[in-house]
Amino acid sequence: MTSGLDPRNGQVGGVVVCLDCKLVDVPEMNYLATDENPRGEICVRGPPIIKDYYKNEAKTKEAIDEDGWLHTGDIGMILPTGGFKVIDRKKNIFKLQQGEYVAPEKVENIYVKFPYINGAFVHGDSL
Repeated sequence: MTSGLDPRNGQVGGVVVCLDCKLVDVPEMNYLATDENPRGEICVRGPPIIKDYYKNEAKTKEAIDEDGWLHTGDIGMILPTGGFKVIDRKKNIFKLQQGEYVAPEKVENIYVKFPYINGAFVHGDSL
């Protein structure tokens, strides 16, 4: 959790005291928690985390493993300060209405090359 007293940008802060947090390997994307610079999918568990999706067991099994870890889908790295930085998404594509698949980070990377754009976020809606 980012503190209001922490002026650094490019991070999402440290772990809240009521949560457990870990990085899980994503070998298909070459992110390993065992690397010299640990990177992987950010997983959290604790009292504030959902226990299940309401009346949707399939979604629950997809997001929450048997040990109660919520797999966020965010790929992160641990900074020297103990904070986390989100560097990628595990599933970051969406399907357009005409059936074409698009990875939004590719579009974002084109926009941020322009000198007057500091950051970009692309949201996809298949409708």
